[in-house]
Amino acid sequence: MPLLTVSGASKMQNGNFTVKAISFMQEPFQKIAIAGETGCGKTTLLKMIAGLEQPDAGEILFDNKRVLGPYEQLLPGHPRIAYLSQHFELRNNYFVHELLEMANRIPPKKADTIYSLCRIKHLLQRKTDQLSGGEKQRIALARLLTASPALLLLDEPFSNLDMQHKNIIKSVINDISEQMGITSIMVSHDATDILSWANTILIMKDGQVIQQDIPEQIYRQPVNEYCAGLSGEYNLISKELAGILYKAGGAHKEKKLIIRPEEFIVSGTVNSSITGTVQKILFWGSYYTIDVKVEQEIIRAKTSLHQFKEGDTVYVSLATGA
Repeated sequence: MPLLTVSGASKMQNGNFTVKAISFMQEPFQKIAIAGETGCGKTTLLKMIAGLEQPDAGEILFDNKRVLGPYEQLLPGHPRIAYLSQHFELRNNYFVHELLEMANRIPPKKADTIYSLCRIKHLLQRKTDQLSGGEKQRIALARLLTASPALLLLDEPFSNLDMQHKNIIKSVINDISEQMGITSIMVSHDATDILSWANTILIMKDGQVIQQDIPEQIYRQPVNEYCAGLSGEYNLISKELAGILYKAGGAHKEKKLIIRPEEFIVSGTVNSSITGTVQKILFWGSYYTIDVKVEQEIIRAKTSLHQFKEGDTVYVSLATGA
């Protein structure tokens, strides 16, 4: 039986739908990610699931019981659903251990395990005004976890963090999912943050889910250019160039194609590929991107090798199975 069932959930603001007839189910321990551009309704949907926003239509069931909205109860929220807002706050002039003790509902040993998972044990004797944004976020998360939630909702947990703290919170969220077995939903405007984490991804646009699938399918078979852009870099190839590329590979397509940069092979050796000229080379740490002008279009390819320079004539083909 699903832990969470969302059926036709809708919300209107100023006469317009911010969330429109969204339906999906979540099994226990399943990790669902919701991605989409800013303003597409992700946070509103998450708040409705948490019982913090009142749906205007539809129904949300948690453990086969309807989630009550803020108009239906004195204190908004569900006792078994934890919601970490991107605008979380910690009380000033408190020691970290004091804040955690006030929220804790579990035995000390289990709470200590959560503090370790959240990488905050070294912060317990600090005051809240002595913490960075990333440290405050991990403490806010630990507070929620000590209330023993069955469902954890994470709203843009990677926003406004530097790379170091972003990597730490990513590790924390992965460890929580794996070691505590908590069912989770994560919202992000950048699907590249969640491709390796989620079991299922929902892509939202204008208040609706326009694609729902496993991460690999979202990445390799996006339903449109919007979905492709959310899950990584891509090339939009005209049908004319697509025809040339696929003729070279033994197939012919009479339509535009979305092709990821890593699906191109750029070589300095003459073969059955098409000819292009290197326009730009950028270094990204673990790989390079090469912009190649082919048939008046620019193709971006990805490679781990730097063997060309701007102005070089190169030969572009598609990798097997692209």
